[in-house]
Amino acid sequence: MAAEKDSFGQKAVDYTVNIVIRAAIGTAMLMPYETRVRGMGWLTAHVLAPIGGFRKRIRMNLAHVLPDLPKAEVDRMVRAVPDNVGRTLIEIYSGEDFVKRAITAPIEGPGLARLEAARDAGRPVILVTGHMGNYDAVRANLIHRGYNMGALYRRMSNPYFNDHYVRSISKIGTPMFEQGRKGMIEMVRHIKAGGILGILTDLYVQDGEPLEFFGQKARTSLVTAELALKFDAALIPVYGLRNPDGLSFRIVAQDEIPHSDPITMTQAVNDGLESLVRENMDQWFWIHRRWKYATRPLRPKGSVQKS
Repeated sequence: MAAEKDSFGQKAVDYTVNIVIRAAIGTAMLMPYETRVRGMGWLTAHVLAPIGGFRKRIRMNLAHVLPDLPKAEVDRMVRAVPDNVGRTLIEIYSGEDFVKRAITAPIEGPGLARLEAARDAGRPVILVTGHMGNYDAVRANLIHRGYNMGALYRRMSNPYFNDHYVRSISKIGTPMFEQGRKGMIEMVRHIKAGGILGILTDLYVQDGEPLEFFGQKARTSLVTAELALKFDAALIPVYGLRNPDGLSFRIVAQDEIPHSDPITMTQAVNDGLESLVRENMDQWFWIHRRWKYATRPLRPKGSVQKS
């Protein structure tokens, strides 16, 4: 009975949160594109962030990995980070309006030549990316350039929000592969055909490897490196950064990660992302619980761990 009540309560919370988000998105979509993006950034930074606990999470993460960061910079971050998150969300829901901006973004860095060489050779590519700037700017841009670009995504815990979110990201481009047996089968078929697969890997993963990120252990999935080794795919870190105008983008393609072993390769990805975050502090999603449980032993499969 208690479990049923907890389940009902969570469903009620998920439903309510989804209604609020949908209302905010629906209202924003009535505005011109630039006003919409700026407005959603402001709303997230000044209204949704305090309510959702984003500011507290950002402060906790910064205190954990950058305890000497000046207070003025921390105060700026608790506003600037949610602003970028809000902009990213409404951009993803803006479909063609967003794609028009994303496809004009220049690509810089040594990874572009590696990507072009892989395409010319018919070699598959694993593009590892993170919650930096707007990560979907990369996908939209590469699809426009003619790359056979697919993406692996994780189903969100809120089922009401997940349904319309997946519809929105699918409008930017397909194929999309949901984590799970069916999605993995489709994803492997795509890679074997020489396709490009984009994967976000900067989230906490319960059974991930505790690797270094900002000088602290963070459980990190090894899947991108494992896939690259298994299918002889190029592993290239690529990130979509927001320009100072807050509306346009540039894409940074870091150099290909040499094949060695999954831990070494994934640590190199972490190091490259950390370097980029340090140069663009307010563009990474500091709202995530990236370092949770990093020092605890892994829990047995099938057990329940409270967060």
